[in-house]
Amino acid sequence: MKQDVVISQNLQKDLQQAISRCSNDKLFVLTDTTTFRLCWPVIKDFPYLQKAKMITIGATDENKTLQTLSFVWEALQQGGATRHSLLICLGGGMVTDLGGFAASTFKRGIQYINIPTTLLSMVDASVGGKTGINFGGLKNEIGVFNCASTVILCAEFLRTLDDYNIRSGYAEMLKHGIISNTENWAELITFDLDNIDYPHLQQMVAKSVAIKEHIVEEDPTEKGIRKALNLGHTAGHALESLALAENRTVLHGYAVAWGLVCELYLSAKRLNFPKDKLSQTLQFIKETYGVFTFNCKQYDRLYQFMQHDKKNQSGIINFTLMADIGDIRINQTATQEEILDMLDFYRESMGC
Repeated sequence: MKQDVVISQNLQKDLQQAISRCSNDKLFVLTDTTTFRLCWPVIKDFPYLQKAKMITIGATDENKTLQTLSFVWEALQQGGATRHSLLICLGGGMVTDLGGFAASTFKRGIQYINIPTTLLSMVDASVGGKTGINFGGLKNEIGVFNCASTVILCAEFLRTLDDYNIRSGYAEMLKHGIISNTENWAELITFDLDNIDYPHLQQMVAKSVAIKEHIVEEDPTEKGIRKALNLGHTAGHALESLALAENRTVLHGYAVAWGLVCELYLSAKRLNFPKDKLSQTLQFIKETYGVFTFNCKQYDRLYQFMQHDKKNQSGIINFTLMADIGDIRINQTATQEEILDMLDFYRESMGC
């Protein structure tokens, strides 16, 4: 499961080295319509990519479907891909998730390289080997664990991102800060996202990825400590699913940020997570991400979404909670009453 994560200073050289480590008969590059326009031009003139076959899919999470997966399989098949071919996934989390799953299942598995182009995919989706698609209205319902042979992180792509996408990825970095130590958390809640210092951000990305890598190496298939990475995600995925169901789609990181508000409150109630740190984190999230509104009539639906979460066992909703910054408690359960109380707190504190 060990994968090579390269913090790139020279993309042309680093990608060539990554390709040379995967002997291949044919090269394919997967993009979505946005990364084809904004990111493919950055690498398209590299000499060793001149014979690569392009596969382009629709952008945004709405296209992370079985239909799109089938399109990629067909493109690989029609392009003459064999078991020895190589797929380069150039894009955000949707592209690396779906592309990784397509590669993992085509001909029972071909090698793939991730070049994440969004902050979210750099610090989350592209590292750690989780691949998959949405199915039946649920996030990442179908997928496998299978690491890319190499993940290349290049800060230049961050300059192609709008503010909305930067903030989305930053939420996963905030989560990494909360599960690591007070110094990382404090740096993250004081960083100026309105006037981004990109070299400093790249250093923070490297730190964030190292936190995730360390956890994934210890627990590749999420039997134990890897569940720490689920902080904010049980509530966050439910909010994301509700948004998708009501055609008011939100970026994943925003949903995670709102999920952190919910789950840190639950942590304060259940495990005495410090109220001052809850308050500071909540204030940062409110100022950075705004608010996702819902009312008490939607509680049942949110609760049902949480019941479908992959982390559950025997229908019991499972959370990762915190006793303090860096003090992780996995496999925490909560009653329906506690979950409804958590949703009440979110609405009151966020001003729904």
